[in-house]
Amino acid sequence: MNVEFNDLPLTKNTEKNRFELETDDYVTFIDYKEHGKKIWLIHTEAPEELKGRGTATAIVEKTLTYIEDNGYKLIPLCPFVVTYLKRHREWNRILDESVTPF
Repeated sequence: MNVEFNDLPLTKNTEKNRFELETDDYVTFIDYKEHGKKIWLIHTEAPEELKGRGTATAIVEKTLTYIEDNGYKLIPLCPFVVTYLKRHREWNRILDESVTPF
Protein backbone atom coordinates (compact mmCIF):
# COMPACT_ATOMS: atom_id res chain seq x y z
CA MET A 1 0.00 0.00 0.00
CA ASN A 2 1.19 3.48 -0.77
CA VAL A 3 2.42 5.02 2.51
CA GLU A 4 0.23 8.10 2.04
CA PHE A 5 -2.78 5.90 2.90
CA ASN A 6 -1.36 4.26 6.04
CA ASP A 7 -2.93 6.70 8.48
CA LEU A 8 -6.26 7.10 6.70
CA PRO A 9 -9.05 5.35 8.60
CA LEU A 10 -11.29 2.77 6.97
CA THR A 11 -14.97 3.46 7.60
CA LYS A 12 -17.58 0.72 7.60
CA ASN A 13 -20.67 2.59 6.44
CA THR A 14 -23.45 0.24 7.52
CA GLU A 15 -26.18 2.51 6.12
CA LYS A 16 -24.79 2.24 2.57
CA ASN A 17 -23.29 -1.27 3.03
CA ARG A 18 -19.86 -0.18 1.95
CA PHE A 19 -16.35 0.27 3.26
CA GLU A 20 -15.04 3.76 2.60
CA LEU A 21 -11.66 5.45 2.42
CA GLU A 22 -11.70 9.24 2.17
CA THR A 23 -8.77 10.85 0.35
CA ASP A 24 -8.53 14.53 -0.59
CA ASP A 25 -12.30 14.98 -0.15
CA TYR A 26 -13.06 11.99 -2.42
CA VAL A 27 -14.34 8.60 -1.34
CA THR A 28 -13.12 5.24 -2.61
CA PHE A 29 -15.47 2.43 -1.61
CA ILE A 30 -16.19 -1.29 -1.66
CA ASP A 31 -19.82 -2.39 -1.61
CA TYR A 32 -20.42 -5.37 0.64
CA LYS A 33 -23.09 -7.73 1.90
CA GLU A 34 -22.84 -9.24 5.34
CA HIS A 35 -24.58 -12.18 6.97
CA GLY A 36 -23.42 -13.59 10.27
CA LYS A 37 -19.64 -13.74 10.12
CA LYS A 38 -19.42 -13.77 6.32
CA ILE A 39 -18.74 -10.74 4.13
CA TRP A 40 -19.23 -10.64 0.37
CA LEU A 41 -17.18 -7.92 -1.34
CA ILE A 42 -19.21 -6.96 -4.39
CA HIS A 43 -17.80 -3.87 -6.12
CA THR A 44 -14.80 -1.55 -5.69
CA GLU A 45 -14.88 1.99 -7.03
CA ALA A 46 -12.38 4.85 -6.98
CA PRO A 47 -13.23 8.35 -8.23
CA GLU A 48 -11.61 9.43 -11.51
CA GLU A 49 -9.73 12.12 -9.59
CA LEU A 50 -7.88 9.42 -7.61
CA LYS A 51 -7.23 6.89 -10.37
CA GLY A 52 -3.64 5.76 -10.57
CA ARG A 53 -2.79 6.74 -6.98
CA GLY A 54 -3.43 3.31 -5.44
CA THR A 55 -6.56 4.14 -3.46
CA ALA A 56 -8.41 1.04 -4.71
CA THR A 57 -5.53 -1.19 -3.60
CA ALA A 58 -5.36 0.63 -0.26
CA ILE A 59 -9.03 0.10 0.47
CA VAL A 60 -8.81 -3.58 -0.46
CA GLU A 61 -5.86 -4.06 1.92
CA LYS A 62 -7.55 -2.16 4.74
CA THR A 63 -10.82 -4.05 4.19
CA LEU A 64 -9.11 -7.45 4.21
CA THR A 65 -7.37 -6.49 7.45
CA TYR A 66 -10.73 -5.43 8.93
CA ILE A 67 -12.28 -8.76 7.90
CA GLU A 68 -9.47 -10.74 9.50
CA ASP A 69 -9.26 -8.63 12.66
CA ASN A 70 -13.00 -9.01 13.24
CA GLY A 71 -13.23 -12.75 12.64
CA TYR A 72 -15.16 -12.64 9.37
CA LYS A 73 -14.79 -14.97 6.42
CA LEU A 74 -14.53 -13.51 2.92
CA ILE A 75 -16.48 -14.33 -0.21
CA PRO A 76 -14.99 -12.17 -2.98
CA LEU A 77 -17.29 -11.30 -5.87
CA CYS A 78 -15.60 -8.08 -7.01
CA PRO A 79 -13.19 -8.69 -9.93
CA PHE A 80 -10.71 -6.15 -8.54
CA VAL A 81 -10.64 -7.91 -5.16
CA VAL A 82 -10.28 -11.32 -6.86
CA THR A 83 -7.32 -10.02 -8.89
CA TYR A 84 -5.72 -8.67 -5.72
CA LEU A 85 -6.20 -12.01 -3.94
CA LYS A 86 -4.59 -13.90 -6.83
CA ARG A 87 -1.49 -11.72 -6.42
CA HIS A 88 -1.50 -11.93 -2.62
CA ARG A 89 -2.28 -15.54 -1.80
CA GLU A 90 -1.46 -15.03 1.87
CA TRP A 91 -5.02 -13.69 2.19
CA ASN A 92 -6.41 -17.16 1.37
CA ARG A 93 -6.46 -17.59 5.15
CA ILE A 94 -9.60 -15.44 5.42
CA LEU A 95 -11.55 -17.02 2.56
CA ASP A 96 -14.81 -18.72 3.41
CA GLU A 97 -14.65 -22.52 3.13
CA SER A 98 -17.04 -22.34 0.15
CA VAL A 99 -14.44 -20.42 -1.89
CA THR A 100 -11.68 -22.22 -3.80
CA PRO A 101 -8.33 -20.71 -2.70
CA PHE A 102 -6.44 -18.70 -5.28
